[in-house]
Amino acid sequence: MSKLAAENKFFDLSDYGRPAARWWANYLSETNVTPVQVTLVFGLCGIAAICSILFGYYWFAAFFLILKSIIDAVDGELARLKKTPSYTGRYLDSIFDSILNFLFLLAIYCVTESSFYLMVVAYLSMQLQCSLYNYYYVILRNATSGSDMTSKIFEQKVPQAFPGENQKTVYILYHVFNALYFVFDKTIQLLDPKAYKSKSFPSWFMTCISIYGLGFQLLIMGVMLIVGWSTCIIPFFIGYSILILLFVFIRRNIL
Repeated sequence: MSKLAAENKFFDLSDYGRPAARWWANYLSETNVTPVQVTLVFGLCGIAAICSILFGYYWFAAFFLILKSIIDAVDGELARLKKTPSYTGRYLDSIFDSILNFLFLLAIYCVTESSFYLMVVAYLSMQLQCSLYNYYYVILRNATSGSDMTSKIFEQKVPQAFPGENQKTVYILYHVFNALYFVFDKTIQLLDPKAYKSKSFPSWFMTCISIYGLGFQLLIMGVMLIVGWSTCIIPFFIGYSILILLFVFIRRNIL
């Protein structure tokens, strides 16, 4: 089941793992495996990628970065197949993403002897890039008849837990999520405050925006590790943010 209606689908460069994710989700739908358990597995893949970077096994690091991206899509697909949406899974997924992104860059900093401060700036840049992609993507999903029930354009209050999940857990995860993402999401909203009024975005625009999706970011990171450009990763993700202003300008003045 897609997050978007058929007429609003676009070629998502960050979602290359979706076909494999659907296959795994279909297989797991007949088992007792839960979406949250799948989320924990992609967290383990992230840890494996970090260890691979630290020990210089860059091919393994790239493999686990891409595998993490694929498994990252499995939990949502499985939740839709089993009709078990949860804010626990939604927030846990995003929390893991933020923490792992920082640890990926920290590991690269350790093996390249880069500047710690530049590493932090690269992390902030990656998070801001993801917020731009998610902002427009969630607006599009909410404006159409997509199947996603847990993502909101503005996370303003603790949501009511779905049947089967604990309200206290949702409360805690919501506040952790906000602590990690509020500044980035708010920055993007301030750059383009009226975007939520749009009924749709052109598919070409969403495809361009998808270069800021986490899956594509990790693919770039993996490729740069393999080809021996590990020292370029941190400065690359800082410079990569310049396109944010271009995308916002296009959305505000052309679309």
